[in-house]
Amino acid sequence: MQLSERFFQNRRLENHVENQTSYTLQHAEMHVFETHRQAERVLLKFNQPVLATMMQGKKIMHLEDMQSFDFLPGESLILPPSELMCIDFPEADLDNPTRCLAMAISEDKIRNTIDFLNETHPKADDREWRFTDYNFHFTNDIAIHQIIHRLLFLFTENHPSKDVFADFMLQELVIRILQAEMRKIYAEKTLSTSDNRMAYIVNYIRENLDETLSIEELSRQSHMSESNFHRVFKNEMGISPIDFINNERIKLAASLLHDPKKKIKEICMECGFNNLSYFVRLFKKKKNISPRTYQLKILSNQIEG
Repeated sequence: MQLSERFFQNRRLENHVENQTSYTLQHAEMHVFETHRQAERVLLKFNQPVLATMMQGKKIMHLEDMQSFDFLPGESLILPPSELMCIDFPEADLDNPTRCLAMAISEDKIRNTIDFLNETHPKADDREWRFTDYNFHFTNDIAIHQIIHRLLFLFTENHPSKDVFADFMLQELVIRILQAEMRKIYAEKTLSTSDNRMAYIVNYIRENLDETLSIEELSRQSHMSESNFHRVFKNEMGISPIDFINNERIKLAASLLHDPKKKIKEICMECGFNNLSYFVRLFKKKKNISPRTYQLKILSNQIEG
């Protein structure tokens, strides 16, 4: 993610560790931090919920209730108000500074967006949307990346209506983050399916990837009409049921490719694909590599290890 020339023209470098350039709008503040030398245990805290996004370089984050982790470009972190960050900068120098964006969003803006979602796009089973009150570390998808990039431009733009433009972008950003969080929860946590139809459907899909999974069948399993099921699933997960199924099938295929004895056609069928060429195209689209090359790279790494 690149900063605009306008940013570099307006900023002043006052120190080499966590040099800060800030911009303010009605419902959010944007701070770009630049670090030009290696440092350890730098402390930082915000009074409002904050989205931190790595732009360049590497940080090591030490946060309460989380193991220390590398924070890399293309990743973001949601922090609740008053969460203390303790940060190491192992690679920063004058020629290659570490850059991170921190966007503090007003709690009123978040609350209004949550209320809007619950009124107009409720979850299944009347469960309510709510913004995370814990640390949420994730990789930006293309939509979140584009919103952040657009907000960077708006914050630095000299336009009389930029608060209005930014409000719409902030609302979409909050919604996209909520959906990203739901996908991660369903991917990583074991949820009770007794009173959560979406968790039941996600588990049903994963347990039946080798079968034909139609919207008609999934709708029947969830006791919804097809149109309502599709709307609720996409609203809650941020992607369509078919895209989710394909993502899960490619994840399964990637794990099966670790077995050098398995043939590509065999894996294709085990993952529920009836067309080998379609499977190869989709795998390459998702992984930027063909299934066969992926399998050979894994085998090569195993031999070298």
